[in-house]
Amino acid sequence: MTDFADFQLAGGPAGRRIVVAMSGGVDSSVVAALAKASGAETIGVTLQLYDHGEATARPGACCAGRDIRDARAVCDRLGIAHYVFDHESSFRAQVVDHFADEYLAGRTPIPCVQCNMGPKFTDLFALARDLGADCLATGHYVRRMIGADGSELHRAVDPARDQSYFLFATTRDQLDFLRFPLGGMPKDRVRAIAAEMGLGVAAKPDSQDICFVPDGDYAGLVKKLRPAASDGGEIVDLSGRALGRHEGIIHYTVGQRRGLDIGGQPEPLYVVRLEPEARRVVVGPRAALAVSAARLADLNVLGPLEGPLTAKVRSMAKPVPARLHGDQLVFDAPEYGVAPGQAAVLYDGDRVLGGGWIAATEGAALAA
Repeated sequence: MTDFADFQLAGGPAGRRIVVAMSGGVDSSVVAALAKASGAETIGVTLQLYDHGEATARPGACCAGRDIRDARAVCDRLGIAHYVFDHESSFRAQVVDHFADEYLAGRTPIPCVQCNMGPKFTDLFALARDLGADCLATGHYVRRMIGADGSELHRAVDPARDQSYFLFATTRDQLDFLRFPLGGMPKDRVRAIAAEMGLGVAAKPDSQDICFVPDGDYAGLVKKLRPAASDGGEIVDLSGRALGRHEGIIHYTVGQRRGLDIGGQPEPLYVVRLEPEARRVVVGPRAALAVSAARLADLNVLGPLEGPLTAKVRSMAKPVPARLHGDQLVFDAPEYGVAPGQAAVLYDGDRVLGGGWIAATEGAALAA
């Protein structure tokens, strides 16, 4: 079927205990099946992140309602223990509230990274250690490899499934304890394993949206949590000249072109920056989006950052050549769509060297 090299720990399988983070999807379910097949004692753990009643009626919500039932059914099928821990308050404070506050502050948040940094890793690590586990295994599509200086984080073999961008904040200590057995597989192989093992989630669709915004209406959620988010203001050009009005900066992100509702302009306009204190949306031509450097905050270091590297500044962007000088990430060529609040993840080939949060950007000297 597949090897279990990612689970090999000193001392062989006898007496080993693996805790698997189970969301109720096919990926984490296959990880649990592989862990069980390795001969180790396997325990499935699910964090309930929503009120049970609310989540049951919310299709697409992760780690609640149907997903918890699916995780439990998989564990029953495999004959392993399954525990559910209520972390709703932690998830609300660390992820949902942070998401709303970031949008209100004119930044573009990445809640999946916040979730990994908080409930999914920090809280699960504590639970796994309390359960006496030798490692914590997850269904993320990344690879953990051992290099000259210890554990390293690498991109998944399948670039279409790679999730390394969302795991840049993983610490070295966490990497030592983590296992990512799916990083070397394509998704169709994972589903095939689920079918071979008779897991009911084999054909379960992948979640597509942010789990706590399954309808995709981010602005609606932010307005519900922070009513002031609907305060309107001006849309202005780079000189400060008013071009129109908006109904809340939460409807806009840097690089956005659609939805500005500004007519009669000689060229297409894009959101260049947001000024939350003045409640202004500043727009300009595409050339004004060019960024030569970005200041990074809360830099997490996983490898040597001296010399040339590549930087990925959006989850769907391609890594581009850059260099890091202190907390300043300098691009070899102007980069577009670099938004405060997003992450810049740094690579050497397939290896993740670390990354940080984009706190501010420096415009390139381009003609408008």
